[in-house]
Amino acid sequence: MFETIKQNVVYYTRRFRVSFLIFLSVFGPATITAMADNDAAGVATYSIAGAKLGYPILFALVLITILLAITQEMGMRLSLVTRKGLGDSIREYYGIRVSVFVFLLLFIANMGTIVVNLASIKTVGQLLHLPIAPMIILVVFAVFLFVTKGNYKSTQNIMLVSSFFYLAYIFSAFKAQPNWGHALSNLIVPNGVNFTPTYMKDYVLIGMGVLGTTITPWGQFFISSFAFDKKIDIRKLRFSQLETYAGAFLTDFFSFFMIVATAATLFVHRIPLVSGEQAALAIKPFAGELASFLFAFGILNAGFMGIIVVSLTTSYAFSEFFGVTGSLDASFRKGYTFYLIFLIQLIIAGIVVMIPSISLFQVAIAAQTINAMLLPVIFYFLIKITSNPSLMGTYINKPLQKNVAITASVMIVFASIFTVIITLLKI
Repeated sequence: MFETIKQNVVYYTRRFRVSFLIFLSVFGPATITAMADNDAAGVATYSIAGAKLGYPILFALVLITILLAITQEMGMRLSLVTRKGLGDSIREYYGIRVSVFVFLLLFIANMGTIVVNLASIKTVGQLLHLPIAPMIILVVFAVFLFVTKGNYKSTQNIMLVSSFFYLAYIFSAFKAQPNWGHALSNLIVPNGVNFTPTYMKDYVLIGMGVLGTTITPWGQFFISSFAFDKKIDIRKLRFSQLETYAGAFLTDFFSFFMIVATAATLFVHRIPLVSGEQAALAIKPFAGELASFLFAFGILNAGFMGIIVVSLTTSYAFSEFFGVTGSLDASFRKGYTFYLIFLIQLIIAGIVVMIPSISLFQVAIAAQTINAMLLPVIFYFLIKITSNPSLMGTYINKPLQKNVAITASVMIVFASIFTVIITLLKI
């Protein structure tokens, strides 16, 4: 009997070791995509949400996390089954005109996000009293050099290391000494505030921003493109799916602490907030200098990660939509267009950030709203393609996945219409 137990322990230990090694071999694309959703634009949005709405916005975060997991898994599965990215599939099945239209919308939305991420680095530089113009030029040059001189593996590893620094937000939240019972209860049912018509209007408007910064159009493209570039075998699909679900949880796990940090300080004390960078200074009197520093450091790290990932998404999408070479493992000469698109975005963002008259806060709000409004369009193609038996075979969407994504798309459309009306009429 003892020998049988020993054999079983050895068997299951070996099996676990093999499974863990396989998981590590596919690890990267889903986690990086999910974590990059918490870029500087995301930090700004979560900070404003916590400061203006308090803990009840955490309820919406739970629903958004579920939707993020479902849609990101679709993109991952699409890539592994078809050996193509989402952009490539749209071009093949819907034609070049649709491809041009979708790419232009994606390019506009991505540029707004890149500008906000670069602006966050500029603001942190101002807080540290560094010369802004040289700093922006240095960042643009460093990011371009990092991507063009590296390869897929080195880029992925540095992005994963960058993800580790999101731990700073956990420390900031604990230093803020929030009411944890109140925060956790709002994950289940929104409570603890006066739900006036004004509050509900803000909840929808800011909630759209939270949705647009968590489930991004670029994220749907990036996860399929990055997974394809990693060349993951279809036989490892279940491990990639596991990472996708874990990544979705992880991204909003950190978002939770960003919201808690500002809700426990700024919302409780009715301190107005108009930017993520301002949050780093605003929470200082209530949470201490260390929390303020960690929050600012988190923004700097998030901005760096966001600039790279979102710019890469546009380059990947352009390559797929228009059939040119697009891979981090391609040389600069072979992937000239891919890297040129990447550089153009950095230059445009750098120029915009240096224009004093532009309201970067308005750019942030506009970028996240465009992202949210673009989502139903991207979901349409994602759902149609991953529900096609002739393309996906036995790996088509399950009814629950499909219905949740469709229902969410319809709700986003109505929320988008409401947002536009409120914005235009200035109600």
